[in-house]
Amino acid sequence: MSPPPASATKAGAATTVFPAYLVRGDDPSLVAQAAHALTARLVGEGDPSLMVEEFGGPGIDQFDIGAVIDACTTPPFLVERRVVVVREAGQLVAADAKRLASYLEDPLPTTALVLVGGGGTVPQALTKAIGSRGELVETAVGTGRARSQWLADHLSGGPVRLDGAATALLSAHLGGDMGRLEGLLETLASAYGPGSTVSMDDLEPFLGEAGSLAPWDLTDAVDAGETAKALSVLHRMLVAGDSHPLVVMTVLHRHYRQILHLDGAGVTSADEAAALLGLRSSFPAKKALAQATRLGSVRVARAIRLLAEADLDLRGSTALAGEAVLEVLVARLSRLGRQGR
Repeated sequence: MSPPPASATKAGAATTVFPAYLVRGDDPSLVAQAAHALTARLVGEGDPSLMVEEFGGPGIDQFDIGAVIDACTTPPFLVERRVVVVREAGQLVAADAKRLASYLEDPLPTTALVLVGGGGTVPQALTKAIGSRGELVETAVGTGRARSQWLADHLSGGPVRLDGAATALLSAHLGGDMGRLEGLLETLASAYGPGSTVSMDDLEPFLGEAGSLAPWDLTDAVDAGETAKALSVLHRMLVAGDSHPLVVMTVLHRHYRQILHLDGAGVTSADEAAALLGLRSSFPAKKALAQATRLGSVRVARAIRLLAEADLDLRGSTALAGEAVLEVLVARLSRLGRQGR
């Protein structure tokens, strides 16, 4: 009998053994952690050397899909099941994906196939086949409320407990680098003991460098005129996020280009703004429209001039370091944002 269809679930949430899994997300470290946890769950108390066979991975350009299918269709020997792991599954070409999808029409019940995202986009036909007969393991953290829930879920199952103040500090410190969470919790468990409650004072010595932040954290702070916060976000993008100054400049250029397009365009709704800007979501369009209205044409023009001057400075028209150029630019744009309010 075929297994029931499985919709996308959170990493590690499944209890049923399916014939196939696809672990995917936008953070390679979270994908790797989820794949490791899933493989460990499928192996259970068994011997990994007898149960697990791996294909692909970083540095391996291609692998024989025939060998993968042979592994999937080979019955286990002296163990309960075989776990076939295919890493960098985004490298699969359409023909290979079609062969795996065909295998999943009548999979061997003693084999669990684990595809690990990376190396590109997994062909849609294979993703659809796994979605209908297996499980899609999502590792994406999300934003806003979804991010808070993701963190709460992972902390609740972690080796230590964090009090409210420690949780807030950890969330702010990690930013977009949630891939560091698992290692940090294990370190805390080693230091204070499994099951211990960790306070903010207990946590601080183990935090290290702050994690990176999303681009909209910078533009939101600039729009709000919050200079100190904007500069803090800028530094985290440059250091923790390892962003080149020209990458940050691109973020700011894109943001103010949208504002410029909306200035004087006669747009009155978020949907109209999204259509004009060519955006699929109305949420960023709504923010750009609101900021264009607050700034007015004179300040929008001033912001564009500031961006043009800073762009030239980053490309060698001044002896200032790139970080200093961006600090001045962000401070000036923030002041415009504050004036607009």
